[in-house]
Amino acid sequence: MGESRRGPLKSAVPSNVVSPVRRCSRTACGRPAVATLTYVYADSTAVLGPLATYAEPHCYDLCAEHSERLTAPRGWEVVRLLDSSAPARPSGDDLEALANAVREAARPQERVAEAGGGRAADPMEVARRGHLRVLRSPDN
Repeated sequence: MGESRRGPLKSAVPSNVVSPVRRCSRTACGRPAVATLTYVYADSTAVLGPLATYAEPHCYDLCAEHSERLTAPRGWEVVRLLDSSAPARPSGDDLEALANAVREAARPQERVAEAGGGRAADPMEVARRGHLRVLRSPDN
């Protein structure tokens, strides 16, 4: 008797699941937002920065394409803030240091021989191949 005469409740309007991804504020653009635009009217400045933590009523979220093509009204200045959370590209020095560290790790036996063999062999170490070690089981 708890059943409705019309059957299970159905919505007249199809329900769209709300996406957790914020979309571009530009009309007819459905791409994901990557930047937030804020107008500072007192300074005649448009500030474009990284995507804000949450949506503000007087800010506009923009996709990558619209944020790159952004122009301000005549007489206004556009300030583009860098996204400090984006990973920095490694420099040549960083890559060279990494390559040297990998080469160094691949030659542990040569280092021990140059140091005079001052390091005692690890009792758990059975064999060595390059920078890899074969360890004895703790039970043996």
